[in-house]
Amino acid sequence: MTIKADTARPALTYSKMRGIVAILIAFMKQRRMGLNDFIQKLATNSYACKHPEVHSILNMNPPPEPELMNANPSPPPSPSQQINLGPSSNPHAKPSDFNFLKVIGKGSFGKVLLALHKNDEKFYAVKVLQKKAILKKKEEKHIMSERNVLLKNVKHPFLVGLHYSFQTADKLYFVLDYINGGELFYHLQRERCFLEPRARFYAAEIASALGYLHSLNIVYRDLKPENILLDSQGHIVLTDFGLCKENIEPNGTTSTFCGTPEYLAPEVLHKQPYDRTVDWWCLGAVLYEMLYGLPPFYSRNTAEMYDNILNKPLQLKPNISNSARHLLEGLLQKDRTKRLGAKDDFMEIKVHIFFSPINWDDLNAKKLTPPFNPNVTGPNDLRHFDPEFTDEPVPGSIGQSPDSTLASASIKEAAEAFLGFSYAPSVDSFL
Repeated sequence: MTIKADTARPALTYSKMRGIVAILIAFMKQRRMGLNDFIQKLATNSYACKHPEVHSILNMNPPPEPELMNANPSPPPSPSQQINLGPSSNPHAKPSDFNFLKVIGKGSFGKVLLALHKNDEKFYAVKVLQKKAILKKKEEKHIMSERNVLLKNVKHPFLVGLHYSFQTADKLYFVLDYINGGELFYHLQRERCFLEPRARFYAAEIASALGYLHSLNIVYRDLKPENILLDSQGHIVLTDFGLCKENIEPNGTTSTFCGTPEYLAPEVLHKQPYDRTVDWWCLGAVLYEMLYGLPPFYSRNTAEMYDNILNKPLQLKPNISNSARHLLEGLLQKDRTKRLGAKDDFMEIKVHIFFSPINWDDLNAKKLTPPFNPNVTGPNDLRHFDPEFTDEPVPGSIGQSPDSTLASASIKEAAEAFLGFSYAPSVDSFL
């Protein structure tokens, strides 16, 4: 058998070939022991890690640079130790790095906590998710999608930033910007509705964030006041990217049925393929709610609300400007091919007369003064968080080892499902 050398690849000599074959035989044997154990062993073989054939067969992530390889790797971690299975420039991050102070949010798979980093003494919002709950509901793809989208958000002013992520045997941790101006939902509940200039300011910042995500071929899909935060100055920060859909080209579609009932677009309810214009429908629904106090087509009866979304004409009371009326009619157009944004996406929203008072360059540079200042006194000021969250005691398990009742097989399954989760950006991404 003759093996031709590829000049773009390392020469594959007979001895190296034997080494790779031996490793692959070990792979087949050790599948019974779990992929995690095998990867730990593979990581100690620098040639195997670098060779493209091994990459393609195992679908591995790019190897670390030789100087970053640990010459004396530690043995595979036991379930009670930290597990960090992905390439990360912060491989030693662990829960005990933080003092967890308050619960500031809750979701299906875990909690968001205000945390103080013990070394840099900075405050972060740490999203802690239970792997077991995610796996039970088969939501691994959504969680990894959220992580992937967060990695791309570093440079946009109205999207929450990810500092780094890490994992233990039973939990995933997102270390995020701490935003304490409160949810838009919280402020809407207190004030019922907003005056038009304030609604315009928020809608413009939201549209800017959505336009940026679309430029990355990401559809957000879950815009609602609960996912829109205000920072300490009063600017919008979009958060929670668990339902984002990646790799949607300008004319691309997807068909997953997901979202929040009040804000679902007609094409989603029809279970038809839909595209990025679904986000412009949601922007219209949020703008409507800011101006009127309730989402369009709202009913306490969900079936009736769905019927309203599909069949009831949009009704606008006369207490808004003609430009606001025209914008809502364009965004809440039931036929997505005729919806505002269907042709030129964000550019159509940007040039609409409703936004004529907005200087978009100044908006993105945060040079426009927000219409409302949360007036927080500092990171410990939690007045804009719902007491339902902040009154809850911080779970003692957040910074501890996994529960001993978690079977080792479950831990291995969880570890394999979230390979590559751990992440920390390069220094350049913050410059």
